[in-house]
Amino acid sequence: MSNVMQEVLDLLDLEIIEAGLFRGISHNIVGKNVFGGQVLGQALMAAGRTVEDRLAHSLHGYFLRAGDTRAPIVYQVERIRDGKSFATRNVKAIQHGEIIFIMSASFAIAEEGLEHYQPMPSVDGPDGIPSETELRQKIAPMIPEKVREAFARERPIEIRPVNPVNPFAPQKQEAKRLQWMRAQNRLPDDPFLHQCVLAFASDFALMGTAMLPHGVSFMQNNMQAASIDHSMWFHRPFRMDEWLLYEMDAPNASSSRGMNRGLIYAQDGRLIASTAQEGLMRLREVPEKY
Repeated sequence: MSNVMQEVLDLLDLEIIEAGLFRGISHNIVGKNVFGGQVLGQALMAAGRTVEDRLAHSLHGYFLRAGDTRAPIVYQVERIRDGKSFATRNVKAIQHGEIIFIMSASFAIAEEGLEHYQPMPSVDGPDGIPSETELRQKIAPMIPEKVREAFARERPIEIRPVNPVNPFAPQKQEAKRLQWMRAQNRLPDDPFLHQCVLAFASDFALMGTAMLPHGVSFMQNNMQAASIDHSMWFHRPFRMDEWLLYEMDAPNASSSRGMNRGLIYAQDGRLIASTAQEGLMRLREVPEKY
């Protein structure tokens, strides 16, 4: 098990404080603030720890404040309902006495029923596609020294972009992106753990999709970017340690916000999850240097 993958499993291994109260550690994954995917995965894990014999089928969360990577996060789970088919939980993520994230999650029993799904796009498989890490090594000279270490840090999720974007030299293009992704190592055979790791991974790249038509990037000094909310639906069984195709698009940008959507497919073409996220993408004036 690689160190970075073990870090994610450690993040999801929440400490039980009291009934409905859990504590999770934090790691510097993408910068000085807590990575949104970390909070998503931990909040889902906290909710799931209070549910028996059911897997998550949806979650809906709001990012309220930036998280501090130097401090743990406490998750407070409220039992809303336990029905015959569905169980609903509300989760509050608390840090330094303030709520930084709220989420509702729903869990359901497995059922047979009508089925259909949008077909997976026809793209090349992951074999032979350079990884995100390899692509970043090629543009290392373009990366400012103060963020070079964080930007080049190995990630627990191996990502192979089908249509890679250079965030330090963005160009206007269609608001669509595709990437293959999987966990760096084999994971335990716990389907709920795989859901939590996918929730963690679903936040990589999604928010930046709405920036593509404007030729801007979250790495620019005049761009204020942050996830505002995140929703996710789990449709079918999957393994996070096998290749998944993440298809993303952004149908709208307005009022300094970008709306992003995602469909996640197993390599055999099954649609296994969907995502939606609105992100802040506010252009600011940068003071002139004298």
